[in-house]
Amino acid sequence: MFTIIPLKNGLDNVEGFYSQGINAGLKKEDNDLAFIRSDTLCDISAVFTTNRFQAAPIKHFQKYPKEFKTDFILINSKNANAMTGEKGIEDIEEILNAIEIKTTNPLMSSTGVIGYRLPKDKIIQACKKFNFDTKDSDSTAKAILTTDTFKKEICFQVKLSDDKSFYIAAICKGAGMINPAMATMLCFIVTDANIPKNDMDTLLKEAVDNSFNTISVDGDTSTNDTVMLLANKKSKIYDKEAFKEALKLLTKELSLQILKDGEGSNKVVAFEVKNAKTKEDAKKAATALSNSLLVKTALFGEDPNWGRIASTIGASLVEASEDTLVISYDNVTVYDRGVNKMDEEVEKKASKVMQKDSFKIVCDLNKGDSSYTAYGCDLSYEYVKINADYRT
Repeated sequence: MFTIIPLKNGLDNVEGFYSQGINAGLKKEDNDLAFIRSDTLCDISAVFTTNRFQAAPIKHFQKYPKEFKTDFILINSKNANAMTGEKGIEDIEEILNAIEIKTTNPLMSSTGVIGYRLPKDKIIQACKKFNFDTKDSDSTAKAILTTDTFKKEICFQVKLSDDKSFYIAAICKGAGMINPAMATMLCFIVTDANIPKNDMDTLLKEAVDNSFNTISVDGDTSTNDTVMLLANKKSKIYDKEAFKEALKLLTKELSLQILKDGEGSNKVVAFEVKNAKTKEDAKKAATALSNSLLVKTALFGEDPNWGRIASTIGASLVEASEDTLVISYDNVTVYDRGVNKMDEEVEKKASKVMQKDSFKIVCDLNKGDSSYTAYGCDLSYEYVKINADYRT
């Protein structure tokens, strides 16, 4: 048995980890540069974007030996350091070599505008302002934001039956360019649990697949998507099932925060496809619904236009038919095996569901016994405004 207890102040709770965010001048006023440091070496697991044009920080990470350990990550916003070639990697190495603290296999992660080299002199100078013995999760979480409207940080104390505990915490950023295919999203998870490296790799991938890889804001996959898990093992405490559940809760909560913060979004919607012929069919149809611009605009307009739902499922080319399909908004059925149920009373009930901040659209294919739930949000005028002038 174990108990998972939410705590405030994010990364600050985890023994041996330090962090801080400052303004380096990449943004006019807000924090834009941060570090996460451990006072002992950490095992590290990471999952990256599947975009073919992976950014320089990811390529720099991949230059290290397979089972390397690290004790330092430098993170900047405003500049993605993507599509910058070998020079982008060289800039990272120069910046990390200039940091005035001893580090082992230091890493860098970036988010922001694609196609521009880092202002390395500005970053190197700014790093001199860091206090590397500071615990300041709040400023760190704010420094990694781009178009986000709020910081995303979380921490759990995991208490085992013998009253011993370990901690797991994370900060995350993401609001637009979210279609995780490991969203622009970055996530840094730290723990003092004594977790074996093999478990880190397995459990992180599983958690990402069931959280960040189930959400979509706009159907775009970034060049920089990164989820990192660092374990310094200082608690000397570990329970696989407890850690698995805590990691699952942490990544799910952060992924839903990204959707809630989706650029200009007002609603978080679960798209459940059930009784599909195969798991692949269920995932394909649910993901198509979460990515569909027509569906997203209907969500924004609070219009229970089930035709867009049906059309998207059909276009996904999964095994489906009009005679078996059932579509419901929460528990309000609007289409049932070839029959349009949308009379005046049903439409009123369905419209009321769509006025909520969060709800579920259930599509029962009645073709098998496989299910999958993807998560999406509406698409508003604000999304266009934010992304029309993103570089400024």
